[in-house]
Amino acid sequence: MNPIARFATFAALGLAGTLPAHATQDPPITIDTHVDIPFSYMREARFDVGKDTPLLVDLGKMERGGLNAAFFVIWVPQGPLTPAGYAKAVAQAEEKYDGIDRMLMQYPDRIRLATTPEQALANRKAGLLSAMIGIENAYSLGHDIHRLDAAFDRGARYLGLVHVGNDDLCTSSLPDKDRHEPAMNSKGDTGMTDFGRAAVKRANQLGMMVDISHASDHCVRDALKVSTAPIIASHSGARAVLDHPRNLPDDLLRAIAAKGGVIQAVAYKEFLKNDPGREAAEKKLQDAVAKANGDKVYDSDKDDYLPAMAAGMAEIQTKYPLPTLDDYVKQIRHMVQVAGIDHVGIASDFDGGGGITGWKDATETRNVAAALRRAGFSDADIAKIWGGNLLRVWREVERDAQH
Repeated sequence: MNPIARFATFAALGLAGTLPAHATQDPPITIDTHVDIPFSYMREARFDVGKDTPLLVDLGKMERGGLNAAFFVIWVPQGPLTPAGYAKAVAQAEEKYDGIDRMLMQYPDRIRLATTPEQALANRKAGLLSAMIGIENAYSLGHDIHRLDAAFDRGARYLGLVHVGNDDLCTSSLPDKDRHEPAMNSKGDTGMTDFGRAAVKRANQLGMMVDISHASDHCVRDALKVSTAPIIASHSGARAVLDHPRNLPDDLLRAIAAKGGVIQAVAYKEFLKNDPGREAAEKKLQDAVAKANGDKVYDSDKDDYLPAMAAGMAEIQTKYPLPTLDDYVKQIRHMVQVAGIDHVGIASDFDGGGGITGWKDATETRNVAAALRRAGFSDADIAKIWGGNLLRVWREVERDAQH
């Protein structure tokens, strides 16, 4: 792209006059729509992200790698649809909101909250990182629609309807077999509930993006019908490239695009490469580390950062290599071919299982743009994929809100 054309791309995103030092490498803004955080985020010294941490995303890694902005995720595991289950989920979500608040209060000279696209762009222009907030698994609403307003007030700007296992909003792409939940696309896959429809409608009114990653195909179709605004998939892949329930079929990629939405391609190993040997080896390692640590079941927050886990994962990586950036770009290319260049984005799922060869943590973020360039994507294309498309959808959702 010639300098005039590049300047026009920057101007379209609101960054005219602020070409970064790495203009030949860096898109105008890089937005990762899915970064997980542990429950003890910013409470334990090892998870103080203003310093070097074992996490794949901390402030130093973002700054060194050129990751300008990230949606930090309020994830809770799926539990029973009971008063006790809901109360636990609400409390768990509160721990994560508090952790993000601590980060923002402790490091205001490095990272700021962004609750609008313009704030994210202003932070970028000022040389600051941006923290946005997304909800993964609306089970944490505790079956109370008023908690959606409270989440919006805390800064949440997308609502992930479901996770692994069905919740009170809709069916999951990965139903819980231990609870005898029906398989996706079976007769028992009922899609969205009345509470789910109410939550989508309220998210539309608030100006909160609706996220269908992890939802069953039936639930995605219901969300497309119910939502009056474009929807997003915060971290999904293409089922035509790899047949995994968490990846979206081409007809849904097209449908999300037709409604004006965006699908954020995710750099998650199991959605990019079928490797049952690695999956089995990781499960065996997790069970062994948990047992050695005195735990009955594996706890990612507790066990993932132990030396035994690091040593075991290094051995597994030698025998069962991770997918690569080329595998990731192959998915992105297919998604662009099916949905269009205006409807695809980027997500890492770092600290939630994400990480591939070439983009192992936030320090390697610039490798993604380089891989896209090698695959023939222009600077204008990359600017859209790395943030422009998400910002457009976010603005449209804001525009359609009826607070």
